[in-house]
Amino acid sequence: MCSLLKARVAKGVLFTLLMTGAARGYAAEKTLYVYGVAPTSAQIADWDIDVRGQDGAGLPPGKGSVDDGAEIFSQQCALCHGTFGEGANRFPKLAGGDGTLTAERPEPTVGSYWPFAPTLFDYINRAMPMQAPRTLKTDEVYAVAAYILNLNNIVPNDFVADKDSLPKVKMPNHDNFSWKDPRPDTHVEPCMTKCADPRDVKIVSTAEGGSLTPRTTGPLDDMRPK
Repeated sequence: MCSLLKARVAKGVLFTLLMTGAARGYAAEKTLYVYGVAPTSAQIADWDIDVRGQDGAGLPPGKGSVDDGAEIFSQQCALCHGTFGEGANRFPKLAGGDGTLTAERPEPTVGSYWPFAPTLFDYINRAMPMQAPRTLKTDEVYAVAAYILNLNNIVPNDFVADKDSLPKVKMPNHDNFSWKDPRPDTHVEPCMTKCADPRDVKIVSTAEGGSLTPRTTGPLDDMRPK
């Protein structure tokens, strides 16, 4: 019985070694993924919709005028944002708010706060209208962006938005953004050896008092329309 058991164990070990070697050889030839399939170029293109603010990279072909945007806005956007971007039903304003960012109740609208015109297209394209995002055609998105910029007196009545004109629009608050992070902790190089002792790490500065974020000094927000 002992000899028979040893023989069976030996055969089992040999079988395991053979199967392991075969599996390693097969894995070396081809990497297997147990889920999903490789996406097609068309599927990737459907998700590749981001637009860069600085230069408008990613803006698609198409165009839209202020007049066309006014009509589309009245049908798709006015219920929440008001006919002239003044805000409705507690939804945010899109126009106005000039000079309020440092006030007790700042109004961060497209005209008073937004840094880049191309990202206005990007946000509308991916997120609006709220109840049915991604349903507007490209020309309609351009038109709505043109109308909102016009509401804020940033572009003239005959402005036509497209991939060439939007990046050239200078937003009023562009120069008030800080494009370099002043916090020293974001510039620390990662280390694998000779790292600093955590006990020696100290906070040397904070954003407190830096006028980076408006502080509420008045009563608590009572949910009144801004």
